[in-house]
Amino acid sequence: MHVILLSGGSGTRLWPLSNAMRPKQFLQVLRDDEGMPESMVQRTVRLVKAQSAEASITVATSEDQVAAIKEQLSGDYALSVEPQRRDTAPAIMLGAAHLAWSQGASPDDAVVVMPIDTYADPAYYANVARLGRAVESNKADLVLLGVKPDHPSTKYGYIVPASTEGEICDVSRFTEKPDKRTAEALISQGALWNCGVFAFKLGWLLKLVSTYSSATSYDDLRARYAELPKNSFDYEVVERAQSVCVIPHEGTWKDLGTWDALCEELSEHISGPATVDDADAKDVHVINELDVPVVVAGISNAVVVVSSEGVLVASKSASSDIKGLVETASKTRPGATSEHGGRVQ
Repeated sequence: MHVILLSGGSGTRLWPLSNAMRPKQFLQVLRDDEGMPESMVQRTVRLVKAQSAEASITVATSEDQVAAIKEQLSGDYALSVEPQRRDTAPAIMLGAAHLAWSQGASPDDAVVVMPIDTYADPAYYANVARLGRAVESNKADLVLLGVKPDHPSTKYGYIVPASTEGEICDVSRFTEKPDKRTAEALISQGALWNCGVFAFKLGWLLKLVSTYSSATSYDDLRARYAELPKNSFDYEVVERAQSVCVIPHEGTWKDLGTWDALCEELSEHISGPATVDDADAKDVHVINELDVPVVVAGISNAVVVVSSEGVLVASKSASSDIKGLVETASKTRPGATSEHGGRVQ
């Protein structure tokens, strides 16, 4: 069995720590079982290996993240590097080509694809083996992992199963980021959050790749990467597939892409030189990467982040909506780069 971990994006909502040069998945703000600093990349690989030691790991990423991955990961893993960013469908297709043509994987091998920046409990990663077994036993061409919702979120896509009975269910349809009332109705029907985890046989996806490109080697496909569709794997592949089923997961699963979500998992309220008036500042997280003092008083339910890229002071409830403000602020800094890595004019 093989696991492809997708590493992409810049995580602008975790500005100023996360940016185009240092995406969120490489921030060592979490703690491992021994209390040592750990990034989302390191945590995901550690838990995948702990739950599925026999699985090979391939990290699908872009050129600008290769150095960070090599710095943070050790042991056996492979790299599939996009020549340019074209969304998750081509990234997964290129990763599959690397498995087949560079690593010698068999067309009958099971492949599980998952994001590298998810925060979940160990049981979530134990599902990797369940997904692999479901694919190997021909339950469906595509086997998805769906998270049982604990609230009617409007930020996630939903997988609607044809039945809620059994450990593996056929998929009826998909609904992308519904409003709250629709989300509540979907949950009442047994709908699951789409967490972006897919499993398939390698040969099945390679056959699909051949409909876009006649490449016969990994290097050939990489050179002709523009032939692959610039689209998400969900839209390009999953929602068009004829045979899809889902395995439900009930447990911890979070996208730590915003400060309010990340703060819930931080073991310390203060990191770096900072003084907080605990008498009138409640539920405040401070992260200071600079060797300058920071004083916080008179605010509550807030996050204060200080780095060489800038300073953020925001209520936790508003911290998920800072993307536009960050874009505006970046224009005030000479030589700054946008979230896409381009120089701001």
